Amino acid sequence: MEEIIIKPSIGPGEERIPAVGIFCPNPGDAAWLAEKAKEVGGRRRFLFNSSLHVVPAENGQGEIFVAGPAVGAPMAVMTLEKLIALGCRRILVWGWCGALVETLRVGDLLLPTSGISDEGTSKHYPTSGLPDRNTDWLRYLRHHLRSVGWQWMEGAVWSTDAPYRETRARLEDYVAGGAFGVEMEYTALAAAAAFRGIEMAALLIVSDELWGKVWKPGFRRGEFKRTCRMVGEELFVWLRKINREAS
Repeated sequence: MEEIIIKPSIGPGEERIPAVGIFCPNPGDAAWLAEKAKEVGGRRRFLFNSSLHVVPAENGQGEIFVAGPAVGAPMAVMTLEKLIALGCRRILVWGWCGALVETLRVGDLLLPTSGISDEGTSKHYPTSGLPDRNTDWLRYLRHHLRSVGWQWMEGAVWSTDAPYRETRARLEDYVAGGAFGVEMEYTALAAAAAFRGIEMAALLIVSDELWGKVWKPGFRRGEFKRTCRMVGEELFVWLRKINREAS
């Protein structure tokens, strides 16, 4: 057994949080999500340099939490570790990704089922075997996406610590390896979740396109911002409606 020096734990005066919640790494969407939490009576909790609210379920039975932001693999995993220590057992990650393949355009949805790690955090969370691509939590998410009539793609994402060092050759190598999108946190969060024995699912909105001859950012477009709000609203309402068996 390894001797770990610092262990995630509940600090003095801290309270446990609900088992189910949504985690948003992106600062803008996380701020919007925090305001949504306040509108329905969410109570703010301390979470170092991130935000955490505990929100009553819509049916009055139970609660959920909303947390974020935490950009980049190290901070995202530090935040997840604390959430797990406080009681998180199932988490939905709502974020952005760049499209690596032509079949994904700005505003499309990607549901990651595996990842290619190019960040430095996941190697510290050794796990055996491949992540389960068909957990109950993923099935719940797929079922809900179908129920609202949304289209999405599933596949691997490439997680990097250095978005300004993404080269064309590197992109082509990762696409050949099966990657559909690129972002900064997924593989680290998945590794930490598997190591700690909790369930994680993620839904990513395509914010920019890297597959063409030139980079095409879309995150400043009004249409993209409206899509983010629509997706965030739907996920927030869904989690607040989810029955107790799902938690």
